[in-house]
Amino acid sequence: MDAQTLLNLGTDLAFAGMLIMIIAIAPILLSESGKTGKVRGGGVIIVGPVPIVFGTDKQSLKTILLLSIVLTTLLIVLLITLHFLSK
Repeated sequence: MDAQTLLNLGTDLAFAGMLIMIIAIAPILLSESGKTGKVRGGGVIIVGPVPIVFGTDKQSLKTILLLSIVLTTLLIVLLITLHFLSK
């Protein structure tokens, strides 16, 4: 892959990420604001291959942890594949 292809790929992925965030937030903004309920959430910070997970309840933590393990595994497989393809 040349530098221009990688630049285009990175730009496309950044825009795709922003589009996914907008699509995820839109239903929340369009829903009725008068509703009350329990708010749950969580997040993950991936530093290298190590995920740091945080959340408000056990169910959120389990979901985020599972997703981060899957994404980290996919990243490692992708990096190994790209390494062998580049030789």
